[in-house]
Amino acid sequence: MKKDSLSLARQPPLIELRLWRQFLAVAEELHFSRAAQRLNMTQPPLTQAIAQLEVALAVKLFDRTKRSVQLTPAGAALMPEVRDLLARAAALPVFARASADGEAGRLRLAFVSTVGFDLLPRWVRRFREQHPKVQLELIEATGDVQLEALARGEIDAGFMLHSPGFAPPGLTCQRIARDSLVLAVPEQSALASRARLTLKDLLHQPLVIFPRRILPSLYDAIFAMYHTAGYLPQVAQEAIQMQTIVNLVSAGIGVAWVPASVRQFQRPGVVYREVTGSKEWTVPGCETSLVWSAGAASPALLRFMAFAAS
Repeated sequence: MKKDSLSLARQPPLIELRLWRQFLAVAEELHFSRAAQRLNMTQPPLTQAIAQLEVALAVKLFDRTKRSVQLTPAGAALMPEVRDLLARAAALPVFARASADGEAGRLRLAFVSTVGFDLLPRWVRRFREQHPKVQLELIEATGDVQLEALARGEIDAGFMLHSPGFAPPGLTCQRIARDSLVLAVPEQSALASRARLTLKDLLHQPLVIFPRRILPSLYDAIFAMYHTAGYLPQVAQEAIQMQTIVNLVSAGIGVAWVPASVRQFQRPGVVYREVTGSKEWTVPGCETSLVWSAGAASPALLRFMAFAAS
């Protein structure tokens, strides 16, 4: 016998729901005639169906005599499982319609850490209240990881931080929020005593920044601002997460450009300052967008998109 034939022989038999319904009717009635009436069929086909089921399972389900029908231990153990199976099968049409309407199913959302400070917790709470049958799977990931996950189909959409005008090929973006950049400054620095700063104040300050690969559009916008002033930033340390960047600022390693929303992360030893622009240069802004593969928005994602934009 060929290998494929052996594997097919080992597979458990596929049993139609019809047979399970017939088993449950006999198990509950413990009488073939009453069970047949309940199923709107005659008794001989029902008797044959139960015999067919027992052969398929290689298990005896009923002890039969001329006067009584009793469940075997195997049949009694199977009975609640079959009830559950049939109940779940009966619920499938309702679930399918709800999934098609975006009211049920699973939604896999990735997000950058800055979204997790304020926006995402509020959205998740309200969305769960309004759409409790949608299972939200949340994955914190940097922008580069999100793009790879979208390409592999591992997430449905992602919240990404970027500079204005970000438009990755093959993806659709819905802008969710705009934010300005502020400077995180060590509390012990002389810069912390000033209410406002200018770029000239910062040119020689070591910089803590995220790697370019995870946020290239915003990284380039920050460097372009320094280049306009004729200066190349001195990068003291790179770090992936905004919380880590702020912690490094607290340790006095350098200053860092962060979205204004990060000010909610009140780390001892850090103050946040706005930086005033000039005619020659301006402080770049940033945006948060929900990004997904073009033409691949599920009904649940469409619900969330409308919800987040409201």
